[in-house]
Amino acid sequence: MADTYDLIVLGSGPGGYVAAIRAAQLGLKTAIVERENLGGICLNWGCIPTKALLRSAEIFHYMQHAKDYGLAADNITADIEAVVKRSRGVAKQLNQGVTHLMKKNKISVHMGDGKLTGKGKLTVTKDGKVEELTAKHIIIATGARARDLPQLKADGKRVWTYRHAMTPPEMPTKLLVVGSGAIGIEFASFYNDMGADVTVVEMMDRIVPVEDADVSAFLEKAVKKQGMTVLTGAKIEKIATGDKGVTATIKDKAGKAIEAEYSHVIVAIGIVPNVENLGLEDVGIEPDQRFHIKTDAYGRTNVDGMWAIGDVTAPPWLAHKASHEGVIVAEAIAQALGNKDVHPHAMDVRNIPGCTYCHPQIASVGLTEAKAKEAGYEVKVGMFPFIGNGKAIALGESEGFTKTVFDAKTGELLGAHMIGAEVTEMIQGYTIGKTLETTEAELMHTVFPHPTISESMHESVLAAYGRALHI
Repeated sequence: MADTYDLIVLGSGPGGYVAAIRAAQLGLKTAIVERENLGGICLNWGCIPTKALLRSAEIFHYMQHAKDYGLAADNITADIEAVVKRSRGVAKQLNQGVTHLMKKNKISVHMGDGKLTGKGKLTVTKDGKVEELTAKHIIIATGARARDLPQLKADGKRVWTYRHAMTPPEMPTKLLVVGSGAIGIEFASFYNDMGADVTVVEMMDRIVPVEDADVSAFLEKAVKKQGMTVLTGAKIEKIATGDKGVTATIKDKAGKAIEAEYSHVIVAIGIVPNVENLGLEDVGIEPDQRFHIKTDAYGRTNVDGMWAIGDVTAPPWLAHKASHEGVIVAEAIAQALGNKDVHPHAMDVRNIPGCTYCHPQIASVGLTEAKAKEAGYEVKVGMFPFIGNGKAIALGESEGFTKTVFDAKTGELLGAHMIGAEVTEMIQGYTIGKTLETTEAELMHTVFPHPTISESMHESVLAAYGRALHI
């Protein structure tokens, strides 16, 4: 006999496990299926362990610059094995936390490979044993994996994906990072701070190309100052791996071929959704042209009772977007099953913040200045440099700025873009403002504590209207 549930969630990443918890809170009999580790890629091999690595690199960086703070620290060294061990310990702790949350919320956990076999039906296979499960509703939350270059397949030895880069067999000496999105630039920043000679290759005309152009330009100057080599408008022409390293031929923006030797390569050119061997065709779910599952604003697929969330669906591919989708879908399912006390709200993707934890940090929400103009807005733009912020100067972190973009006609906050120390912690202020449909007036009338770096947010708003006080 098959185990029967109100809801089965296929995948336990930040979208899947949050959806399961919210469903259980709403009284649904819920199960979750996971083939590897509870918490998915984000918790075990992505967001969390990378931040642990970056924290170690940050402290190492500060120790090397102790004299700047009137301190002495001699013979500073880094132990990559110990750094990785700490990172894995953080991931393990949080994995155990998710396990506890499943028990606390009485969610049935089925470990193994899940496959849809029909509407409301799936099997879970582990070690040759097969379980049959049925449910009124199923959420697909299987996430994504790193995309390979056809000529540059990851082998875990010389050519790495983000997963290999988190548990390196040795410390790179000369590292080539292909791709300068969030994953690529974070690992470039980590290994550069840890002492590697780092080159970043980006085929677009600027690094972190989804960010505001001013942020991209500032970051490029900053990482070059830190010793990185940055090649934009460039692509890998030819590459060969050997026992001792990698030989790469890179065509730069001028069309010149550059050949160089590297100890290791990290490929960070995007993701591929995990849709293979799920049985999507058996239930009639049709992925889009990039193989992501199509959904409406509430996570419904084209098949009744089948839902999808997270990286297996449309961008932005962010953990917090997946978690929020998980809540929306769980509430929509509860409503469909007769709960009249829940009222799910579709998510506005314009209000989803993005954070990149390189050095310096980047955070943004809403439209860039260029995108706002493309959308037909007449804009007012304010910028405030951290060199005008007392707290940033006291911290020795005066590199950076805050930029805000407003609709000149209505005062609506269209976007905010930040680069510098701790901006990933501050962007939520603007995100709340956008969610509440704030105008410049409310932000101007808000009292910001002193001394804080967040005062740069206030000054940026004032600057957009010619009222900045400290520049």
